[in-house]
Amino acid sequence: MANKRKGLARTTSESKLAATVRDSAQQIWLAGLGAFSTAQVRGNRVFEALAREGAQIQSLAQKAVEARIRVAADKAEATRRKLEKVVEDSVARALKRFGVPTGKNIDALSKRIVALTALIDKKTAAASRRRPATKRAATRRR
Repeated sequence: MANKRKGLARTTSESKLAATVRDSAQQIWLAGLGAFSTAQVRGNRVFEALAREGAQIQSLAQKAVEARIRVAADKAEATRRKLEKVVEDSVARALKRFGVPTGKNIDALSKRIVALTALIDKKTAAASRRRPATKRAATRRR
């Protein structure tokens, strides 16, 4: 009889355990269904909220990138100007070494030519006024 009691006790405890497992499984199943239902109802709202937040983050990131691009472009422009100045100075030194006149030299020479031409024209006009008329007439008749 003692074996029967042990067997009954074991069966009863196994039944209680099976019932507890079944109840737990049932609760897990119901919780899963509830989560699924909630996800369906709230899913669109959550998705839209996530999309709005993503758009805001993208906008902030884009502004940050554009700011960095502007800084990089400014630095590149400054570097280009410095390089251009170095090249211009090097070319000017090389031209000076070879004796090539600069734009300033040519401008100064042009002004001198204009001044000298005006002076020559003035002297020529004055000299032609001083010549006697008889000599002109005499050379023409011959």
